[in-house]
Amino acid sequence: MRPMMSPPLLSPFPCPLLRFLRLYHAPRRRNPIAIAAPPPPYSSRRRTPLLLPAAMSSSASTTAPDSVVADPSSLARKVAAIRAAGPAKLQVIADFDGTLTRYWYDGARGQSSHGLLRQGNEEYDAKREALYQHYHPIEICPDVPLPEKAKLMEEWWEKTHGLLIEGGLTYEAIKKSVSDASIAFRDGVVDLFEYLEERDIPVLVFSAGLADIIEEVFRQKLHRSFKNIKVVSNRMVFNEEGRLVAFRGKTIHVLNKNEHALDMAAPVHDNLEDSNGSIDDYSLVKKRTNVLLLGDHIGDLGMSDGLNYENRIAVGFLNANIEKSLKDYSQAFDIVYLNDAPMRGVVGLVAEFCQ
Repeated sequence: MRPMMSPPLLSPFPCPLLRFLRLYHAPRRRNPIAIAAPPPPYSSRRRTPLLLPAAMSSSASTTAPDSVVADPSSLARKVAAIRAAGPAKLQVIADFDGTLTRYWYDGARGQSSHGLLRQGNEEYDAKREALYQHYHPIEICPDVPLPEKAKLMEEWWEKTHGLLIEGGLTYEAIKKSVSDASIAFRDGVVDLFEYLEERDIPVLVFSAGLADIIEEVFRQKLHRSFKNIKVVSNRMVFNEEGRLVAFRGKTIHVLNKNEHALDMAAPVHDNLEDSNGSIDDYSLVKKRTNVLLLGDHIGDLGMSDGLNYENRIAVGFLNANIEKSLKDYSQAFDIVYLNDAPMRGVVGLVAEFCQ
């Protein structure tokens, strides 16, 4: 990963954080501007983008904005409130796949933490793929009522977990799957984690995938641990031979990954053999009532459900289908980063909180 440069000094007027963002000011809660970004070529219309200096751009040859803010005044108010409360009141809640990780990998769609898994048994890999082909259209279908969809998603996850156990998944297979995977963190993720760790700001990584795989991705792709990061996801139980025998706790799927699942969390470190999967007093996390939420789907906004927060800034990563989805994303998120953008702007936002 290319190391980030230190963020520049901020201008006090009119909104300091805008110096970190290469953005369009989209009309307030109206249809935002279509973005011109190769490839494919999108056409910009009506408004002129406010651009960062060239030295801060992710690519000198790119003229399109990296982000869109629909309501700069609202964002500025939230930033001011979080800054006034200080780092001790702040926590970061982040999705994993497509948020902390890149959407594209060597010109193709990168793998997810669930999709990369090969359990060393082609028959069971094929069975899991068949479940995906059956349930995924239900997951993305807007016409299925949420209560019905939630039940079907839990059914899908539990069938998949059953196949992993029945097919004899081992931890060695997880290690090999991650080693062979087309998955990588966004540029700037390490800078973000280090900045947050230095200031004792906790990061909760919520995922409907598998905590053990996510933690292995951290080990192999970042080559270090962070004491402030906790993974809230489905956690496996292995026997002495390293074979999967069970899953711990409640099943976490795409429609229930939120702070109600904190009892599943465990820190990312070298020893994950904690007796109950949790070593922290999560009441302390719940007292951090200012939230920076990072996600790549509108449904990720639900990750803060269960937390009585005072201020929340939601950052969305819109990695593809920009013209189709930008309106909805800009209405749902305070900031929308485009085209698989790096984490540079988020680091700048956190620096603004900690002034």
